[in-house]
Amino acid sequence: MTSADGPLRPDRGPDHGPDHGSDRTPARTPGHTPVPGDRPSAPRAHLRPVVGVVGGLALAAAATAGPAAVAAAALLVVGGLALGWGAVADVPPGARAGAGAVTALAGAGAVLATALAGTGPHLRPAAPVLAAAVLAAFGAQMLRRDGRTRLVESLAATVTGAVLAVAAAGWVASARAPSGAELVAAAGLALAAAWAVTLGPVAGRLPARAAVLAAPVAGAAAGALVTGSAVGGGAGVVAGLLVGVVAALPVTALAAAVPAGVDARSRRAAVALGALPVAAAGVVAYAVGRLLVG
Repeated sequence: MTSADGPLRPDRGPDHGPDHGSDRTPARTPGHTPVPGDRPSAPRAHLRPVVGVVGGLALAAAATAGPAAVAAAALLVVGGLALGWGAVADVPPGARAGAGAVTALAGAGAVLATALAGTGPHLRPAAPVLAAAVLAAFGAQMLRRDGRTRLVESLAATVTGAVLAVAAAGWVASARAPSGAELVAAAGLALAAAWAVTLGPVAGRLPARAAVLAAPVAGAAAGALVTGSAVGGGAGVVAGLLVGVVAALPVTALAAAVPAGVDARSRRAAVALGALPVAAAGVVAYAVGRLLVG
């Protein structure tokens, strides 16, 4: 049959042969390049909170051993963030190595500079490291050999990764403060508790918004428990509540702003998303500690 617009094609219904709809290849998302063997999975979806819980517990445990141990734990957090920051920020493949390298070097440099600085809980040594990281971000873009597509986005993502990694130095500065061990332990356990309510069966029984709201509540309870038992008195409990709520805020912000589907990009992305709030909470814990203990 023909029409004014050309030949008509027969409609393939149930009388024109078997239905092969189940064998059709799903439509690809525009701009997404599938990677063989890199399919979204339940274990990968749970990798983000697992990394967050482990990071928080590692910092809390390291607090009992002193600032050097806290620095080692902070370096592990920086490594996890740098491992998949390029995938999280969705920079072009040709810029991911540079973004990861700048993030790792900035975080490691800031943590080591803070740990090796003179007396006092100061973040001043991290400032020149961050300035050098910004220059390194420009250098990483100049070294690209992929045509430098999406240059501005890649540069902004690299600088953002460096800033988040440098924030991890706040854990070391906090550990060197008076009552620093209690402060880091409370903030670390608050992070672990906040992540725990988004993990596994707990998250499955809670609506998404309830889990987001439960994170700071769990963090406050953990912070009050640690600080109250270590310092004693109502002042310690109040301080722990404040530290716990503030330390859990990065987890709450990440859970509300970043969809779980980002984890499906790669395992590295899931690891980086788990480490991101832990690194960011370092400077938050430092600021709260300076307000509470000077």
